[in-house]
Amino acid sequence: MSRRDQIKMTPAEVRDFLAVERVAAVASIGPDGRPHLAPLWYVPEADGFATWTYGASQKVANLRRLPQATALIEAGTSYEELRGVSLECDVEIVEDTERITAIGAAITERYTESPEVAASASQFLRAQAVKRVGLVFTPTKVVSWDHRKLGGTY
Repeated sequence: MSRRDQIKMTPAEVRDFLAVERVAAVASIGPDGRPHLAPLWYVPEADGFATWTYGASQKVANLRRLPQATALIEAGTSYEELRGVSLECDVEIVEDTERITAIGAAITERYTESPEVAASASQFLRAQAVKRVGLVFTPTKVVSWDHRKLGGTY
């Protein structure tokens, strides 16, 4: 078995990892052909994730032109604990206000760790949703690694 095979996460491990980690570094392609990188909070959705962002942002302009992105979610501070997932994704741009509000509410609940805060912020979330779009990232390719599986050996 190769080292690559030893550190690869199973699909269930990838889903668990996405459920625990909190920031996705998302790369879209800018108008000059260079990657445009942006950190985003997200909520896991199926085998990918969803987020919301301002409709006038550069990342949304990029995704309107080419609805594909690569996202990196990673963790660990030393080599033997490095783990991460790189997701090549098709990206759906959501423009339905109710769905955008639901994504915003899910993000608010996840990052405040309080359903009560999300519920009390519903009017604010609705007002924000008018200025935002939802982004749903559906993986077409997944590469993962978990160096902890090596048991401290290289």
